[in-house]
Amino acid sequence: MTKWLRRVLPAAPLALTLLAATGCESPPDARPAPTAASATSVARVCAEPPAGPTEAPADAVTVDPAVVGDLAEKTRSSPPGTTFWLRPGKHRLEPERYAQVIAKEGNRYLGAPGAVLDGGRTNNYAFSGTARDVTIRHLTVQRFVAPNNEGVVNHDMADGWVIEHARIQYNSGAGLMAGARQRVRASCLRGNGQYGMNAYKAGDSIRGLVVEGNEIVGNNTDDWERRKPGCGCTGGVKFWAVDGADIRGNWVHDNRGAGLWADNNNNDFRIEGNLLEANDGAALMYETSYNAVIRNNTIRRNNWVEGRTYADRGDTFPYATLYVSESGGEPRVRARTDKIEIYGNLLEDNWSGITLWENADRFCNSPANTSTGYCTLLVRDTDRCARPAIATAPLYADCRWRTQRVDIHDNRFLLDTSVVRCDEECGRMAVLANYGTYPDWSPYKGKRVAEAITLKQRNRWYDNVYAGPWSFVATDTDRTLDFAQWQGTPYQQDAGSTFRSRAGD
Repeated sequence: MTKWLRRVLPAAPLALTLLAATGCESPPDARPAPTAASATSVARVCAEPPAGPTEAPADAVTVDPAVVGDLAEKTRSSPPGTTFWLRPGKHRLEPERYAQVIAKEGNRYLGAPGAVLDGGRTNNYAFSGTARDVTIRHLTVQRFVAPNNEGVVNHDMADGWVIEHARIQYNSGAGLMAGARQRVRASCLRGNGQYGMNAYKAGDSIRGLVVEGNEIVGNNTDDWERRKPGCGCTGGVKFWAVDGADIRGNWVHDNRGAGLWADNNNNDFRIEGNLLEANDGAALMYETSYNAVIRNNTIRRNNWVEGRTYADRGDTFPYATLYVSESGGEPRVRARTDKIEIYGNLLEDNWSGITLWENADRFCNSPANTSTGYCTLLVRDTDRCARPAIATAPLYADCRWRTQRVDIHDNRFLLDTSVVRCDEECGRMAVLANYGTYPDWSPYKGKRVAEAITLKQRNRWYDNVYAGPWSFVATDTDRTLDFAQWQGTPYQQDAGSTFRSRAGD
């Protein structure tokens, strides 16, 4: 959890429709009204969720909304593997904080059209327990009050759950937690107080997570960065120490904070075919993590709020809509790729483009590492990262989360400043680090990290298309380049790329 500079069953058919612009805009003083963008197929599942079964399946237990606590009681009295069919109407739990449904292994919860499980702003959680392979389909879950960093559905992070054609909305905390092999498909994660989903599990054992065809919109309504400045605990979805994730075909929009945020020892992500738009902060942050493919996404009108806020303060850091922080490709960490590869994406009218960043003072065992107690995936024992061994190979390299082996190619970067309502500071690409100063025993002081990330760690832009007043930041915030300088020695970036100074040319 960081701040920019301080850490800094088969799938059912997805509900897809053509849409020209987002349907949820912040007030005019928070974000200028966007112009219409080209139509893109998106998962518009919040407005048009598929209806559940109108009759109870054979052998299902029917749950009556007129009986308070009926769902939890029938779950207690039924064996594992039971199917429950919730009749139309508003279902309530007993009016106690911990009256949630304790699911049993293999249970299936199916909502009839209009079935809602409502926490009444009284119950903390909807579904909990450690039972595996639970399914929730066609059910609205709303108005629960989970505490900060906790979740309403799958509160105990059990493995193998399937959440499909559900609406999880207007809850405090996270709408949904995650376990290994979890599948979240064609669901609406809307208007939750902290996250739509918090993909964190105690013991860091989430593997094989699939998030597909969902609408993730308007989360972090409680504005946790204001309540806990620097918490790094907000946005549409947060991923923590997830090994293997496929994030595809989602519409992630109008979240307060980042849209998608992978933070701390994540690995082997494929983020593809998503529409990421109009999030207040970055569309995507990939931080202190490894090995990812980010491809064929449409990324537009993101970071207008946070980017403008920092610019108005005179902050010269290139806050970007796609932010890669202390993350890179690492062949020694097993994954489907040994790089971070960013290609085939359209980035249009965002506040800035892609920033590759390393905090020189952030490494395993440094007080500046805000992921307290964590080391890199290459060095499990934090205490090894200390003088004198950290000053020499292999620990000099392995104690750092390094932004390395990042390939950025065959993307289109379009910027019309009249749409974003900004000047050239909102059109920056960057590869940089700070001047290392801390702690006093650090072997990374001075310009070492800045020069390494810029020139020595195989970070490459090439074969991209630019339209608009783009500039380029290299090494540190004081070095701004034009396109010719960016392509020239010593940077030699964007070979084979084309550049037009105006988006409309």
